[in-house]
Formats: sequence, C-alpha cells, structure tokens
Amino acid sequence: MTYTITISSAELAQHLHNPNWVIVDCRFKLGSPAEGRTAYVEAHIPGAVYAHLDEDLSGPIIPGETGRHPLPHIEAFAKQLSEWGIDANTQVIAYDDNSSVYAGRLWWMLRWLGHDKVAVLDGDWRQWQQEGRPTSSGVETRSQRTFVAQPRPEMQVSVADVMANVQSRASKMFDSRDESRYRGEPSPMDPVSGHIPGAQSAWYARNLDANGKFLPADQLRARFEALLGDAAPEETIFYCGSGVSVHNNLLALALAGYGTPRVYIGSWSDWITDASRPVATGEE
Repeated sequence: MTYTITISSAELAQHLHNPNWVIVDCRFKLGSPAEGRTAYVEAHIPGAVYAHLDEDLSGPIIPGETGRHPLPHIEAFAKQLSEWGIDANTQVIAYDDNSSVYAGRLWWMLRWLGHDKVAVLDGDWRQWQQEGRPTSSGVETRSQRTFVAQPRPEMQVSVADVMANVQSRASKMFDSRDESRYRGEPSPMDPVSGHIPGAQSAWYARNLDANGKFLPADQLRARFEALLGDAAPEETIFYCGSGVSVHNNLLALALAGYGTPRVYIGSWSDWITDASRPVATGEE
C-alpha cells in the first residue's frame, strides 16, 4: 500500500524496519531553531533522519529579495533527499510535533519534485509518545540512493502572478495565518502587518481537533466548501507567513477529497520585501 496524505501511528509502527521506507523527523521551533534537532537527538521514531527547516527545507535568504523560508535550489535539495536514502521507490513518512506544520512542508516539497509516495503522521510525535511506541536516540543515517527530481512548476505561483491576481481577482486567494495577523494586528513575525488584498482568511488551525489531529474528512470538506464556493481548488492560491504552515491547509484539502491549490511559497514575508506592493487590513 502507498500512503500519499496521512498515516496512522499503528500503520507506521508496522513498517519501522522496511528498507524502502524513510521516516523524516521535521520538528522545529521558529523562535528557537536548534530546539528541533536537540529533541530529535534525545528521542525520535526509530530509523528517522532529521530535516532542519532552515538548513534542509529552505534555501538561502537574500535580504530584501526573499521571504523567511525560500525554497532551496532543486539540485541541492535532490542531493539532500539522496543522502537521506530517498529514490523513486521510497515511501517517505514525515512527522513533527506541531500538527504537520513542518512535516507538511516536506510533504509538499517532495510532491513538487514529482514524488507522491509521501505522507505525514496524523497525531504527530505527540501521539506516538502517548501510545508508548518505541523511540531511539542519537543521530541516524541511511544508505544513499539517487533521487531524480521531476519538478512540477504548476504547483506554485510567483510574486508577479500574485500581483496580477490582486488586480484581476481571477483566482480566489487564501491566507493561512491566524485571523489576528490576517487583520493586521501587530505581530513580531514581520515588520509589516496585514494581508494581500483580495485574500480571504483560512487559518490552518481550524483544520484540527483539540488534540492537534486533523478533523474527519466530512468536517474538512464542509469547511472548504464554505471557503471555496464554486472555485476549483486547483485554480486557487494559498499562502501563509513564510511558506510553511500553508501546507497544513493543503493536507486538509487532500483529506477532504479536493485537488491541490497553487502555493505562493514566498508568502507574506516575501510580499512585504517590496514596499510598493499593496497591503490590506481588516476583514474581506
């Protein structure tokens, strides 16, 4: 069986020693970039390698030109995937401890490069621990394989595309950040507050139950039916603060049976690098 959206802890536990499965620990904390790796070294799912958001899942930041988490160069990321032992035959499972906010970034990036055999752990590390499942410590490595990237550029949009959409309103656009940041209330995350004109609020946390697990598919579908209206998901644009938490919404849409929206990966932190770009506040 191939897993392409989520996997349960019970299902993952059956494959811990499968040589064609790679588990990737994506735990991270924005305010403390070393914390995720430290936690990984202390305890992780057996066999897991570690992916650092800033070092592995992002490219170099160019002040005034990029957002906080630009995509890495394809060649560099393909090399990293190869070092983790991932090739076309590999089932990848990603997890974090924050409702797949960070694991979802890896999920989307692999799909962006043509690899659909990737899923996130529903209930994440917290459920794995609560269930008393096995853990390992230290740093793990895997035998290298060769990952061949097959990019899907249609999965994302550029800042120029977003600017054109601000004028035309041809595509519905959704902001995945919390409602206060969307409205433009001050936040330490970015020097400018607000949202891209025309965007509607779609806070990703509304996809989750009180334990941080995704809501049932029928509830997710009802949520997105209300947001999308008659718009096809593939024609919409989603963004967040810096191209990370947006992927929780994409996972939720997939669980609800929808197609994949396009992503403005630079997101708000990229949008505000140019003071001439318009900013909206309040509700839309």
